[in-house]
Amino acid sequence: MVYAVIAIVLLVALLVGLYNRLAKQRIVVDEASSDIETFLKQRYDMIPNLVEIVKGYATHEKETFREITEMRAKAMSAGSLSEKMEIEGELTKALSKIMAVAENYPELKANTNFLELQSSLKGLEDNIQKSRRFYNGAARDFNTMIAVFPNNLLAGVFGFSEVPFFQAGEEEKENVKIKF
Repeated sequence: MVYAVIAIVLLVALLVGLYNRLAKQRIVVDEASSDIETFLKQRYDMIPNLVEIVKGYATHEKETFREITEMRAKAMSAGSLSEKMEIEGELTKALSKIMAVAENYPELKANTNFLELQSSLKGLEDNIQKSRRFYNGAARDFNTMIAVFPNNLLAGVFGFSEVPFFQAGEEEKENVKIKF
């Protein structure tokens, strides 16, 4: 009888320990996802200012401005992280286009506001990349934790499932081509 009680107590302790480790790792993944969201929000807030400054110099680039505005609106309205991952590649490509357009306007490249926005945007892009790497590391650790034995037997019972990795879309992998 004593051995049965000890075995049950050890089993319960094992289950509680497993659940707590999984819950802590999911919190790390959620935190990493939130960090990405914060940097993306800053980027979305910066885009209209960047577009307005460039518009003043490059009036015949209406298609590029329209594309960036549409991508920003799509990205801001995306609900899940998976949706955001898809749209972010397109937005990054569109932002690259506007920076490439700026190269053709020496007065714009010398504009203080543009230079400050460009520098801030570069810093944000670096932070977004760092956040993506941190998120992917947390996702890897979490996914590994729920995939290994005996965790895999109980993770589903506790409601834990794999989280997606934040991957570069095809848009981000190809070079930007500007045609005049």
